[in-house]
Amino acid sequence: MNTKLDLADIQGNILRGYRREYVRHLILEVTDRTAARQFLGAAVDGGSDAVPEITRGVLWEVKPPFCFNIGITYEGLRALGTSSDNLKTFPSEFVQGMTKRAMKLGDFGASGPEKWPAPFDQPDRVHLIASVHSDVPEHLDIVEKQVTQAFTVLGVRNGRNLPEGKVFFGYVDGISQPRFEQVYDPEQKGVEEPIDPLGTALLGYPTKQEGVWFRVPSPRSLGFNGSFNAFRILAQDAAGFEAYLDQAADELMEHPDRDQLVDPNNLDRIGKGLDLRGALREVVAAQMCGRWRNGVPYELSPNAQWPDDAVSPTNFDYTHTSRCPAGSHLRRGNPRGGPIVQRIANYTRRLVRRGMSYGPDFDPQNPDTEERGLLGSFIGANIGAQFEAVMCDWINLGLQDPRITGANDPLLGANTPETSWFDMTLPDGGTIRLHGFPRLIYTRGGAYTFLPSLTAIKYLSELTT
Repeated sequence: MNTKLDLADIQGNILRGYRREYVRHLILEVTDRTAARQFLGAAVDGGSDAVPEITRGVLWEVKPPFCFNIGITYEGLRALGTSSDNLKTFPSEFVQGMTKRAMKLGDFGASGPEKWPAPFDQPDRVHLIASVHSDVPEHLDIVEKQVTQAFTVLGVRNGRNLPEGKVFFGYVDGISQPRFEQVYDPEQKGVEEPIDPLGTALLGYPTKQEGVWFRVPSPRSLGFNGSFNAFRILAQDAAGFEAYLDQAADELMEHPDRDQLVDPNNLDRIGKGLDLRGALREVVAAQMCGRWRNGVPYELSPNAQWPDDAVSPTNFDYTHTSRCPAGSHLRRGNPRGGPIVQRIANYTRRLVRRGMSYGPDFDPQNPDTEERGLLGSFIGANIGAQFEAVMCDWINLGLQDPRITGANDPLLGANTPETSWFDMTLPDGGTIRLHGFPRLIYTRGGAYTFLPSLTAIKYLSELTT
């Protein structure tokens, strides 16, 4: 069964990404139900001088000055007046919320909700997360002022693109994103990712698993064409990462198989001007991530960050003999069609990843302790089957491959120096096991939100209870 897609009913930034320089996430509380409903009604009807228009998933003839979208928590749906009978039709993980699901996500210790700053220390008050994307910072201020007329702003999180499309760990990011049936995205021209069914991201459509459709919350006008988002504030310990690369490189300098990792006569293929120790640092970074820091897949170019011939950033797969480590961040989060224990799960846990960096610039030569990181959105049709399954089973338990079971993702995982380990691959099929790396990414807040369709936003605006 195929369902015709109406892109005008889908909120933007789900099926196609925005290419804007800045984002502002407004964490909102509904304190005046009538004002909130009126705002949503006006936003879905095209906006006005006082209300920003909800951005739809259609292609633009003229690029708008800003994009505006909303996600609503379970408590937010209740605050807007959604009936208890309809609230019961939403998935349990969404109902419970991110705070109560923290252990499953690896959010404990320094990443635990008890350490999250306001407003995420009061999750019942977080009702909506409104996001504004623009190339002009002043537009963010204008929209925030409009939003404050109808909601109480509990907090603000600002993000930006870093130069060269990188994140604070130095990797080029945002290379691989799903492509969807019935969706033309000019930004993905030439991308060779497999085409995913709409049910990967939207409710009411077939999924990758034959005969499996995720339940659409009731009424259909509320649930159909909606999606779910795990909004995460992820602090990245860039200084700690660079320090660990130093530690690992020092250890590898004394390893008997060192020259299998780096050809000492071709260091320029790893990076211009690098010495042997510097080249080893980059190999460790590449194997931990699954990509070199310039974005080249390790699977396609295990011996060179700068290969002699260009390679595709997306057209590759994994095999039993892959040089890309099974425990790498890239391979854990998306094992593609490669060998995993749960073969039925290949390509079924795909997530739409959107994100921008926050915090001050980072200079690896002069590291500091300022907080910086990623404002991330992990979007899919089912939080439990996609986001939570990836975070628990693949990122933090390694259940997809016996070779990594018991080890956490080296970049995103809940690691401690006492127990962490990661196996680097060698050309002869052997491995070198690294130990002692710390947790490098800490959760600093977040919420599960429902991304309603335009029809659903209209429905919510017309509630009368």
